[in-house]
Amino acid sequence: MIYKIFKTSLLSNWPSLVIITVSMACIRFAYLRNHRDSSKFYREFWGFVGVIYLLLLYQLVTRVDINEAGGMNLVPFAEITRYKVGSRLFYYNVIGNIAMFIPFGYIIASYIKPKKMWTNLIISAIVSTTIEYVQLNIGRSFDIDDIILNTFGGVLGFLLYIGFSAILRHLPGVFKSDWLNNLICIIISALVALYVLRMMGIVL
Repeated sequence: MIYKIFKTSLLSNWPSLVIITVSMACIRFAYLRNHRDSSKFYREFWGFVGVIYLLLLYQLVTRVDINEAGGMNLVPFAEITRYKVGSRLFYYNVIGNIAMFIPFGYIIASYIKPKKMWTNLIISAIVSTTIEYVQLNIGRSFDIDDIILNTFGGVLGFLLYIGFSAILRHLPGVFKSDWLNNLICIIISALVALYVLRMMGIVL
């Protein structure tokens, strides 16, 4: 279910993604050259990934389907408890809302590097509340359960960052080297590009 949503969002937004990615790459390259600044490829790569994720998140939360109806739920867990665990609606509305904000929480933590989860929790709650308010005003609904699930996802993203950071600190030095991180990001870039091209029918 989550994979299907991601695939649909990617296919429907690939023109914007291509334009923004190329524009950002050109601007960033020109900046580094004009300012005689240096940077690591893997850092630039993860920066682009963050921007693309935010773009997809924006497209997903502002999309209005024909069968969607507006409304408001201010009772915590009222909607969550309606879905049977393991059902399609459970994965879409519960797991999907959590998973959608895990990358967001990870991005916050990797950028701010907070020592406690409260920063992630507060920012995730504010952003999710903003999303719900906007949805209410574009023909969708305001649901406090979505805010709870999104915020929980943001906290999980923070815990994921803490876990990865702890693992990285205990790895041998070679795993922290720039060349290895660059190589990994180049491989990921190639695989993602191949995957997107295959989805678009350009590569078999």
